Amino acid sequence: VARAQLEQEAPPTSPQVPARPDPSGGGGEGKAAPDPDAPPAPAKQARRFHGTVSLDPARVARDAGTIAEEVIAHLAGLVGANVTVSLDIAANVPDGVPENVVRTVSENSRTLKFQNHEFEES
Repeated sequence: VARAQLEQEAPPTSPQVPARPDPSGGGGEGKAAPDPDAPPAPAKQARRFHGTVSLDPARVARDAGTIAEEVIAHLAGLVGANVTVSLDIAANVPDGVPENVVRTVSENSRTLKFQNHEFEES
């Protein structure tokens, strides 16, 4: 009695999965049904992040610090992550930029190794 019950409860040793017909009507010969015991396929994972945010010029240090702690640190802490952070500055001065400010900002931009910087006349 015990042997019969064990055989009844034991999983089959080599399951024969019948081929299912292709639901699209394409013939489906040779295609086996998915194995219900197989682990599920891994879900696709995000691999890139891009974000743009505007900062209050009067509070750049505070806001940039918050962004560094709440976003950049989480991304940079991932093994193998390559994180790049850029700062874009756009200023429009309707009355024009005084020459001493042009000189100071240009010199500071060179010293701070800006990749590009320029003033435009419009």
